[in-house]
Amino acid sequence: MKAWHLNDTTGLDALELVDVEEPQPGPAEVRIKLRSSGLNHLDLWVSRGMPKPHSLPHILGADGAGVVDAIGEGVAGFEIGDEIIIDPSTSCGSCDYCKRDQIIYCSAFKILGEHRSGTLAGSVLVPTINAVRKPAAMDWDVAGSFGLASVTALRMLERAGIRENKTVLVVGVGGGVSAAAMAFAVAFHTRVFVTSRSQEKIDWAISQGAAGGFLSDQNFGEEVTALGGADVVIDNVGPATLRQSMKAARPGGTIAICGGTSGPKFELTLPHLFFKELEIIGSTMGTHSQFARATEYVGSGDVKIPVSRTFAFDDLPEAMSYLDAGDQTGKIAISR
Repeated sequence: MKAWHLNDTTGLDALELVDVEEPQPGPAEVRIKLRSSGLNHLDLWVSRGMPKPHSLPHILGADGAGVVDAIGEGVAGFEIGDEIIIDPSTSCGSCDYCKRDQIIYCSAFKILGEHRSGTLAGSVLVPTINAVRKPAAMDWDVAGSFGLASVTALRMLERAGIRENKTVLVVGVGGGVSAAAMAFAVAFHTRVFVTSRSQEKIDWAISQGAAGGFLSDQNFGEEVTALGGADVVIDNVGPATLRQSMKAARPGGTIAICGGTSGPKFELTLPHLFFKELEIIGSTMGTHSQFARATEYVGSGDVKIPVSRTFAFDDLPEAMSYLDAGDQTGKIAISR
């Protein structure tokens, strides 16, 4: 089969399209012949050694969807040809955290494309618990690309206590997680505001149900406060926006953070935190049940995850460059 190998951690120039043997499923595994994959900023970071893969060559890609074409020994409940969406979060499956579906705390927690071989190949092996039935009406490009960003966004909103009629601010709309967070928040009947450096992306968000938007590089904290402030702020940009996000949060509000695309460090002025009694929470990925809920929401059409652009499998370097430029609105799909 064809696979994109990452041969070094020097970025996109280290990608090479090669022929490799198809992997054979072991017990409790199925092999998925991929129809579509999705790109995430995680792929860019791993290609640059942040974090460095455990071994090289390495296959990137957390998201994917396709059909079962091989079944491991002792596996029941799956047949050749079943249409599957891949839940990218794996764990040991037996510790107390896993038994309580809190897999992100498992010491063996791993993500496809980061810690183990990913979906930028012809096929991929996954444990059966990670093989989720594709809703029949779901488009393949959406099925292969929505997963990681959507479950991350859903977990952030749920951990922040999202409720109907609350106000949500999504910072940096346009990226996969932010676009998904906006889509979920709109579907949950909240008042949603967004920020972006691009007026075009702000206008797009308003067309998708956002109540308004503000430029990220201006004083959006005061602008949101003038409109009553946000109960929940979703921020994965980090240092470049976090101070304004804290201003935008109303007293007692919650700021959920799942990443820092503008850098890893931020100097916090404590009075801004304790006088408003803000809650800042970290969040990463999601559980199997949250992935199932995300799939149900997207599959039903209640949550609309945009696919900004679809690239052919052979054009992966071009797709990665497009992602790196930050021009997308939503997800980037890789079709077979």
